[in-house]
Amino acid sequence: MNPMLTNSQQKTICSKVGRVKLKLLYKASIHGFTGGAFHQQCDTRCPTVSVGYNTSGYVFGGYTKQPFNQSGQYVGDDQAFLFTFSGENLLKYPVTSPNYAVKMIANSGPYFGEALALVNGSKAVVYSSPGNYYNFNAAEMHGNDLNLTECEVYQVEETTELESPWRTIIWKSEKRKELMENIMSYKPTVSSVSQVRVLLIGPVGAGKSSFFNSINSVFRGHVTSQAIAGCSTTSLTTQFRTYSLKAGREGKPLPILLCDTMGLEESTGAGLDIDDISNILKGHLPDRYQFNPSAPLHSDAQGYRKSPGLKDKIHCVAYVIDACKVSIMPTKLEEKLDAIRRKVNLMGIPQLALLTKVDQACPLVTEDVRNIYNSGYIKEMMQEVSARLGVPLSCVVPVKNYSEELELDVNCDILLLSSVIQMLRFADNYFDDISDRFSNTDTKE
Repeated sequence: MNPMLTNSQQKTICSKVGRVKLKLLYKASIHGFTGGAFHQQCDTRCPTVSVGYNTSGYVFGGYTKQPFNQSGQYVGDDQAFLFTFSGENLLKYPVTSPNYAVKMIANSGPYFGEALALVNGSKAVVYSSPGNYYNFNAAEMHGNDLNLTECEVYQVEETTELESPWRTIIWKSEKRKELMENIMSYKPTVSSVSQVRVLLIGPVGAGKSSFFNSINSVFRGHVTSQAIAGCSTTSLTTQFRTYSLKAGREGKPLPILLCDTMGLEESTGAGLDIDDISNILKGHLPDRYQFNPSAPLHSDAQGYRKSPGLKDKIHCVAYVIDACKVSIMPTKLEEKLDAIRRKVNLMGIPQLALLTKVDQACPLVTEDVRNIYNSGYIKEMMQEVSARLGVPLSCVVPVKNYSEELELDVNCDILLLSSVIQMLRFADNYFDDISDRFSNTDTKE
């Protein structure tokens, strides 16, 4: 269940209420344009933000701290307000008669006073009557278009700030320098391997390509955009790419290769094919291999490596997960990730999860990325990722990619570099395991 409200719109609404986030409870196109469906999903939940979308493109609705019910009575709320978006700006219309803020009607959706009702009379329409406990201009509010294309209700949840950070991290430029030096001086413990290969796997739009661009930016000293990244419903990455990082514009290649894949999609025959994963893990796929979601790679394909060495194989897998979408991850997508995780486990390759877009998910982190381990919400999201992917919490690492910034930020860099350090440590575990296997074989012989 994906929200129609953009991240920007959600932030704007939240800014009018406090340090909060929104959780989608009801979506009319999925649950039904009926009062019954609305009440089933939303009764007793509070506070809430109700949003209507009409055929003219208006986005409007109301906020109340009172829980919905079906009593047929008015409920008082001096904090209630109606709103509409004018571009990115939110126009707010406070309740004028607080004792009549919300009306609890069984056969309708959210009903504010006698002024505005969404999904009125269990139909995909709006009831609008300005001046009845709320003053607003109808043309400004919804363009006098009373036909709904969608109605959503979000629960408003407070973001808790923990008394002390639950992970220790040093936020100093000296730490940033130390991390960079540790990465540049790293050498794999196996002589046949000069660069650790890390495979990035995740849903469309989670931030795989952006992660590479962000790490590249840190070492280049300015924000770069080498890998194609952006917002799309289908994968912007259509080839298998192995990205080498350099220590500066003319510097030496770093001892890590980030391998980018097509995004995972819910439907069969779309996005990255699970059978291609095995070929990638084993090192068969050539750089710039063009993915075909409807057919996995065959051994007779151009560039197919028939006898890959250890240097061609994947040494660590990083699942890239959008923090804003953890709780609404579709079941089919979760099943795909589970199937991939089992394949990776069988091959003994270490796995970690990168939790991206943490600043968009939590207002505390929006204020200051150094609040990352003080945010109770981010900790909950990391615990949920751990449970959904079947990896320990110690293998879940939060990062903030560069997406809209023009200049680097020391604190973002420290998070990003810390995640790379974890990848190199995990790769060491893999090489140690390989060495142990070889030594055991030699002993038996």
